Amino acid sequence: MTTKENILSVYYTLGLRFILGTIADQPDFDAGSDAEALYNAMKGFGSDREAILDLITSRSNAQRQKIRAAYKSQYGKDLIDDLKYELTGKFERLIVGLMRTPAYHDAKEIKDAIKGAGTDEKCLIEILASRTNEQIHNLVAAYKDAYGRDLEEDVIGDTSGHFRKMLIVLLQGTREEDDVVSEDLVEQDAQDLYDAGEAQWGTDEAKFIMLLGNRSVTHLQLVFDEYEKIAEKSIEDSIKSELSGDFERLMLAVVQCIRSKPMFFAKCLYKSMKGLGTADNTLIRIMVSRSETDMLDIRECFRLRYEKSLYNMIQDDTSGEYKRTLLKLCGGDDDIAGEFFPEAAQIAYKMWETSSMTKVQLRGTVRPYQNFDPASDAKALRKAMKGFGTDEDTIIDIVTQRSNAQRQEIRRIFKSLLGRDLMADLKSELSKNLERLILGLMMSPAEFDAKMMKKAMEGAGTDEHSLIEILVTRSNQEIQEMCAAYKNAYKKSLEDAIASETSGKFKRILISLAQGAREEGPADMARALEDAQELADACNSESDDMEDKFMSILCTRSFPHLRRVFQEFVRCSNKDIEQIIKKEMSGDFKNAMFAIVRSVKNQPSYFADRLYKAMKGLGTDDRALIRIMVSRSEIDLFNIRKEFKETHEASLHEFIQGDTSGDYRKTLLIICGGED
Repeated sequence: MTTKENILSVYYTLGLRFILGTIADQPDFDAGSDAEALYNAMKGFGSDREAILDLITSRSNAQRQKIRAAYKSQYGKDLIDDLKYELTGKFERLIVGLMRTPAYHDAKEIKDAIKGAGTDEKCLIEILASRTNEQIHNLVAAYKDAYGRDLEEDVIGDTSGHFRKMLIVLLQGTREEDDVVSEDLVEQDAQDLYDAGEAQWGTDEAKFIMLLGNRSVTHLQLVFDEYEKIAEKSIEDSIKSELSGDFERLMLAVVQCIRSKPMFFAKCLYKSMKGLGTADNTLIRIMVSRSETDMLDIRECFRLRYEKSLYNMIQDDTSGEYKRTLLKLCGGDDDIAGEFFPEAAQIAYKMWETSSMTKVQLRGTVRPYQNFDPASDAKALRKAMKGFGTDEDTIIDIVTQRSNAQRQEIRRIFKSLLGRDLMADLKSELSKNLERLILGLMMSPAEFDAKMMKKAMEGAGTDEHSLIEILVTRSNQEIQEMCAAYKNAYKKSLEDAIASETSGKFKRILISLAQGAREEGPADMARALEDAQELADACNSESDDMEDKFMSILCTRSFPHLRRVFQEFVRCSNKDIEQIIKKEMSGDFKNAMFAIVRSVKNQPSYFADRLYKAMKGLGTDDRALIRIMVSRSEIDLFNIRKEFKETHEASLHEFIQGDTSGDYRKTLLIICGGED
């Protein structure tokens, strides 16, 4: 499980079961009057689409059913048939979906998923993994009524293997109710799951199906906690390693719904809109089915996970009346509010607490070479560069498969054995991005960071993002060594260089960080409460005073201490510190503050986001790509890879493969270390 997944899994372990929909009963409701308004909106030439969407999105589903009955009674026509006739495309599908009862809407979605040549397994998984026993029973009855067929028989005829078996178990709607917790079975069930997978060669899928398909939500939450103690890994990671295909995806969906249905749907919504094109069927299905249940929770989970609001993503990804209807169902823009719903504040508070307690094992992708012989490597590198042409493959293989400490030894031996400067030889033989990447790997970390800082400040413009990234994420020791390397290489202090290339409060932030004097050690609870209150009070101050207070705390306190400060900030202010920074600050100062918060929360996730931005869209920011791949390769690149895949649904390996070429790509992929 990634750091982010571990933190977000606290949602339902808090015991929060709030019903937080965005659509509720309309006061002073009159079904007959609404039926007449819809009839008038559709009669004559054309239709008043605005009137239709405004009315339907401001009534609950129960009220819509009364409108439908009144419409038939008053006009002798079926309202859904008339809406289908008058409307078109995605807007029609969305409005008609809202007019069906939840059970019949689910039945229609399932029917569409299994009819025709192919099967929409994602739809089957989403619906059957997330519905309650009562909802499943209503779905089965609605399917029989609407299509005259048995849903179980149709699913059996359209699926196979363990995937089919689990779907059939879920279709029974016999999961134990949430108040059923067999405490004496929690440890046994966790052990049984471990014995069925990790503890043996092969997997006992039947045991996974029986336990995950029948035990209550509350019981399974306790089982998952116990499992992690036994297996020393999450149940999700075990499922990924033990199962495959649609069965794996179904079981992961079941686990995610056990942990938090709002988070499960937030992920599904994000996947439906990210990248090129929109999965409109998924988007419509979730917005319709959750609008009266937990849309506010989904919105909050979406913002906590993806650092942008669901409202804004819908706004950017859709258009016309279709967009307007979706935004009405969404119910509001959380990026504007900046404040938490009361229940969501508890979630955010607990997430920061979990973040402060979570111990993440950081792993690089480059390790020391076992049979290391620096003299042999030095000779091989010289041979690869001697004569006509260059043997890039040999250079890449040696440089990428040695640790940085081993590369420094090769540099020393190269000079003492051959009387030549290895860096100068590499520079003369290689070119462009490959040259920059190989030379970066051959430098010590301090030399490399100093070089990157110099590059960020030389020339006409300043690369503020690079300055922020380096100074925010390096330890005190790394910053002090970088400052010494900068002074040695460029005969000028890094502080003087920053002072001459930047200005204002942004300059003050960078100079503060460049001291390498951030406090170290654990959180001081009493002081954390004071710091949190000071930050909360500062949010009501003048802009300059607020920025000064944020800088004095965020630039000096240890990361463990800041985690506790940000946690208590939620309690003091009922606000999200990231949203406050976005809303109240601007420019490079805002970017620096935001980077500190992101790094405190989850540094591998911060780097994953930086890598994504370096490669998305037209063109590649090769300097950023090289800087991060080189500097994190022996520290936490494995963790960064996991966060990248979790957030962007594509591996870092895939992005590099599609965005680079030649020997440059080959080198990056070796450093990346795997496809995930």
